[in-house]
Formats: sequence, C-alpha cells, structure tokens
Amino acid sequence: MTGWLDGYVALVTGGGSGIGRAVAERFLDEGASVTILGRNRPQLDAVVAESADPDRMFAVEADVRDGDGLHAAVADTVERFGKLDTLVTNAGIWDYKRPLTRFDARSLSDTFDEVFAVNVKGYLLAAEAAWSELVKTRGSIVMTLSNSSFYVNGGGPIYTASKHACLGLVRELAYELAPKVRVNGVACGGMRTDLRGPESLDMQGRSLAASFAKRTEDSPPPPIPLHDSSTDPRDFTGSYVLLASREQSGPITGQAISVDGGIGVRGFATAAGGDHL
Repeated sequence: MTGWLDGYVALVTGGGSGIGRAVAERFLDEGASVTILGRNRPQLDAVVAESADPDRMFAVEADVRDGDGLHAAVADTVERFGKLDTLVTNAGIWDYKRPLTRFDARSLSDTFDEVFAVNVKGYLLAAEAAWSELVKTRGSIVMTLSNSSFYVNGGGPIYTASKHACLGLVRELAYELAPKVRVNGVACGGMRTDLRGPESLDMQGRSLAASFAKRTEDSPPPPIPLHDSSTDPRDFTGSYVLLASREQSGPITGQAISVDGGIGVRGFATAAGGDHL
C-alpha cells in the first residue's frame, strides 16, 4: 500500500458491502480514518470488527434518502475524527435491466421514484450535508458512477438515467464547489457485489453477487475487451484512492475514471435491442 491517505478522514455511504466496503477498507489501508454509513447495523458493525484497525473505522446507521441522518453522520464523523477530507457517495440500487416494455404505468412510476431517490437524491443530499466541512479541508467528493453513466443497457432505462444523472452531478458540483472542493467519479463495470434491486419491484432480496456465483468455466466470457479481468470489488478501489488524494490528483475535478474493462471500445454486440418486439 502507498499510504496516500495518511491522516485523511473519509465518509463512505453504502459502506457495509460491495464496492463501498472495499473502498472503506482500502482507505483504511492507505492511512485514513473512515466512517461507513448504511441501513444494516449488524452488517456495519461486522465490517468494523473485521477491519484492520477498528479504532479508525466508525459505523453510522442511516438512510441516504434522509438528509437529517446524513447531517448527523457528518457531525459524528467530525466529532470522532476531527475533520472530513473525503466524501464517497456510493449507496445505490440496480433495476436488473428491467426494460420499459416490462413495466406498467404504476410500477414504472414507483420504481423511478425509488431508484432516483437512492441513486441520485442520496448523492445530492450527502454532498449537501458534507460540503461545508470539505471546504475547511479543501477536500473532495468521489462519486461511484457506472458504465451506465456513459453507455446503454448496463441497466434498464431507470438505472441508466439515474447514472447519467450522477455524471451530471459530478460536473455541476465540480463547478459549484471549485476552487475549494474537488468532485470526481469512478465509473465501475460489472463486479461481484451485493447490489440489490428496488423494493417497488420486489427485488430487494436479489443480489448481483449471486449472478456472478452462477458463472462456471464453461460460461461465455462477458462482452468486454478485458473479459478475463477481476470482478473482485477490491480491485476497483485504486481510482478512489487516487482521486481522494490531494497530493496525487490536486488539479483533477469534474472527471470520471472508467474502470469497466474497456466497454467503451468493445464495438456493437447487437444492432438493436428491440428485435424481439
């Protein structure tokens, strides 16, 4: 490890599992103290107990749709560790590629409200809660984006729209908070993570990690250039460390690093997605 984050303090939403947990643990290894935020208290407590240094990791139970809870999490972080250098907005849900043609009007409306409340409003509320502390430290925000922030069919229309919106947040907040606070994103590709679906579609019990577990040696490779690359969330964390570090990325803001196996250069797998209609 590089120690690029020695003395830093970070707050990671959705820090109880998947890429959020991996980022929190990597930040800890790099020298930071970390608050992890999520809705599952036993899960959060287990992450702290299993961490390399439980004294430098702190768990806060909160929902990212609750602005008051996010303000309390920031205040608790500052009270415990003395400051806040980095906010990682990460909590999210996936629509499991549910296409428009499989919705009715009611389910479409309900799913849109839920996915955007978590994936977009949750990011914006976290930024609102944290920006004043980040100004004090000339800190940064790192948002978990997706290949769906740039390309289609990594999700259905609701998830894709939500991740495009998050890319817009990166760019707008990078402008609004400059020159004091840098705002960047990491656009992740597919990984073995406990990403859940919307309650409005009764998908809250589904996990993306289970889909990866079903793959065998005989399964066709994913349609990306680096199809044999790792799907372990820990192998996606380096870009977060880079963007959090003032010393390593001080002039960088409003940017998104794609960590997606090269999806942007893969070419077209099929010409149209509606040939079955």
